[in-house]
Amino acid sequence: MTELRPDIRPANGSPGGNSGLLPLYRTMRRIRSFEERVGELFVRGLSAGSMLHLSIGEESAAAGVVKAMAPADTFTTHHRGHGIFLARGADPARMMAEIGGKETGYCAGKGGSMHIADMALGHLGANAIVGGGIPAVVGAGLSAKRLKKDSVSVAFFGDGATGQGILYESMNMAALWDLPVMFVCINNQYGMGTRIDQATRNAAFDERARAFGLNGAMVDGDDVEEVAAAAQELMDEARAGKPGFLAVSCYRFYGHARMDKSPYRAEAEEAEGRLRDPVLKARLRLLERGAAAETELDALDAEIAAEMDATIDFAAASVAPPLSSMFRDVYAVGEPEPEPLRTRLDRVLSKGAA
Repeated sequence: MTELRPDIRPANGSPGGNSGLLPLYRTMRRIRSFEERVGELFVRGLSAGSMLHLSIGEESAAAGVVKAMAPADTFTTHHRGHGIFLARGADPARMMAEIGGKETGYCAGKGGSMHIADMALGHLGANAIVGGGIPAVVGAGLSAKRLKKDSVSVAFFGDGATGQGILYESMNMAALWDLPVMFVCINNQYGMGTRIDQATRNAAFDERARAFGLNGAMVDGDDVEEVAAAAQELMDEARAGKPGFLAVSCYRFYGHARMDKSPYRAEAEEAEGRLRDPVLKARLRLLERGAAAETELDALDAEIAAEMDATIDFAAASVAPPLSSMFRDVYAVGEPEPEPLRTRLDRVLSKGAA
């Protein structure tokens, strides 16, 4: 099978100890369980829209990088942003309601799966445009620098965005202006159905970042502790005005979207790729170190499963936003809302009839 993993170039620093792994495991397990329920929501016909992008297999990137973030930090996400937002502290019930298009969701059901945002947690928004959220962190970083705020802005994106010019423009500006910005590429080996080695000759993404004057590192997403250690080092440097770039190599367990059966991948490749499971590896490491007993981890898993089961019930019981709220949060307070087309037609036709 073609080797999909580029050379791993970790940043300096050693992985955390036993005390830090259990919280990371818990975060990853919550993400995994939530994403599994998202898939169930879709199968039951309770999700809004026809597209869902799961991040199963990529949990270490969300858990490890978010661990290094401070409360005042901001971030943007991409197609597979559920896990990142959950790691940041989002309420999974409100997230599920948003994915279901319900009024109790974070954006009152208007954002759905790919457009969740929450300024209270520093989430500047998710974007369905490949690489679309990247330049926003440059603006946030510039704002933080001008206002002398101790905050870093982080852009999460997939390997598919490494072919977008906006990434390189953004890295250049961040480096030129010494902005507190960090770019995080979650390399799950596929941009939709195109394998990374068919899209780029050189997948050493950290070299590209260093060419622009950024700190750069590539880490193995199998190991959440390695991700967390590299992210912390780069984040500390970014907070001091030296922007960074981190590429996390992992494997996307399922197709691009929920309905994609990934016919472009061989079964043997998928089986091998799923052996890179960061959740399972963290669990085994905890057991090997004696940092947790199997019964304790089983109890934790069961608790998380129950928590995520409840999110589906919450989303199912929530109501859809009323049609009258269509223009709410779109126009400024006090501005007249546009007249619906049907209302306008009825008005015009009634005058003509008179």
